[in-house]
Amino acid sequence: MLGGQSVQRTSLSSFARLFLCKDTKALSTLQRSSLVEKSRQKPHQRMSTLDDALKRSDYDSDPMLKACGISIARNLTQIEGRILQAPKLKAGNDEEFVPQKGRWNLARKKLIRTCSVTRWAVVNFSARCDARGLVRDLTRIAIAMGIQEIEDPHGDAIEESPAVRRAPASRRVDEMFAQLKSKLPGQPKFLLCLLPARKNCEIYGPWKRKCLAEVGIFTQCLAPPPRVNDQYLINVLLKINAKLDGLNTLLQGELPPAPAVLPIVGKVPTIILGMDVSHGQPGQSDRPSIAAVVNSRKWPLISKYRATVHTQSPKLETMSSLFKPRGKEDDGLIRESLIDFYNSTGNRKPDQVIIFRDGVSESQFTDVINIELEQIIQACKFLDEKWEPKFTVIVAQKNHHTRFFQTGCPDNVPPGTVVDKEVCHPKNFDFYMCAHAGMIGTSRLTHYHVLHDEIGFTADELQEFVHSLSYVYQRSTTAISVVAPIMYAHLAAAQVGTFVKLEDMSAGSIPVPELPRLHENVRTPEDRCGRGGSTTLP
Repeated sequence: MLGGQSVQRTSLSSFARLFLCKDTKALSTLQRSSLVEKSRQKPHQRMSTLDDALKRSDYDSDPMLKACGISIARNLTQIEGRILQAPKLKAGNDEEFVPQKGRWNLARKKLIRTCSVTRWAVVNFSARCDARGLVRDLTRIAIAMGIQEIEDPHGDAIEESPAVRRAPASRRVDEMFAQLKSKLPGQPKFLLCLLPARKNCEIYGPWKRKCLAEVGIFTQCLAPPPRVNDQYLINVLLKINAKLDGLNTLLQGELPPAPAVLPIVGKVPTIILGMDVSHGQPGQSDRPSIAAVVNSRKWPLISKYRATVHTQSPKLETMSSLFKPRGKEDDGLIRESLIDFYNSTGNRKPDQVIIFRDGVSESQFTDVINIELEQIIQACKFLDEKWEPKFTVIVAQKNHHTRFFQTGCPDNVPPGTVVDKEVCHPKNFDFYMCAHAGMIGTSRLTHYHVLHDEIGFTADELQEFVHSLSYVYQRSTTAISVVAPIMYAHLAAAQVGTFVKLEDMSAGSIPVPELPRLHENVRTPEDRCGRGGSTTLP
């Protein structure tokens, strides 16, 4: 056990008002920003709000509660937690370092495996920025981080024609590609796309669809702020390097011959799956849900992932396409993940399968075991009748109302905080974990539920493993609030969801439209050789 830490907990479920209206619509950007701003209460502010609410409510005088023999404690529940130490990370040139307070800086470090940025260009969809200066600074930082093979882009940024700025997004994208075709000597391998709006830009979906599904070009979109600093460009380069098959950092000991991160995972071929389903926003009830599965690859790595996505019926949370037999073939998500692991791991099948599932409530736990796990087992049997790997299924929940506070401290609980007593289930295997550093508002710990465990993790082993998986997200220099496989699955489902055109669908359209298959140029090397699946994200 590591050092103890006293924390406090409360759960709110009744302090909410229900507003009903005829038509549910998505909030505007301004409304959403206002809502987020109002919810950013620091821990001491939230505690004060809770104390005031308890005093004003005067539950002890409520006749109904008295008749039922219910009393409400005026003080928050006192519990004990513990803090896990941050795992040691490895950068380029065999440099090792320990993140501090859930964060680290790569400004003076090399990336562990760098990509090649060749035959690339910059396109600008009316973003107000110094594109030439941005490219110059991006190249300077790329070289400093070890990306030596980075060519100058082809000419200046290709600017969007003012005549089409008010045209539909799909036409603006087509016009930009027409310019690319006329101005470049051949098809580029990579495009840096400058967007005018930081969030909900209408160009994003059509642009990604055109590049990844139709043409086959890797692309990185960004909406530059008025002042672009080095840290912003480092974050952009982390995404570019990961997309072009590079690796930014690894856990120390993740690569042989060093000791494995965890013997239970590093010594036996183990595939890690992250699963999530993305639904349409309010006002988009007809939009198909997007089911995403990401799988670890190149075992014993646990920092490298590949995503596969399918559509399914709108608002359906249970995954229906994990196993889809069609005669002698299986067109399900799991088959593609298993074959990718096999091809990238020296033709070795995993003996252990660790599944992280996001987005399900406790009422759906039985569906995860009886429907989803059963589909995964069937997919394994379909590939090899004699193959019997061990399974562990873990559900991660962020949508809950439990908050933890440090006794006598106004700050958030520190990164690595684990709570697995008193407020957890008396019989089931569950725990709360805060892997990230809460900078804004009050940290919301992730509640992990172990629904099924044939591998045989101890509580300490699993908590250390989950904590480590929060440090392998290649797009960030901070520990994230949920394990990387789930974050990648969420990202894949959300991004591919932008491919779906709502105007092409009618209410209750059947069957659910299939997603466009990605172009072979942007698939993994194994997929390009004709093996594995093809509906993937770089």
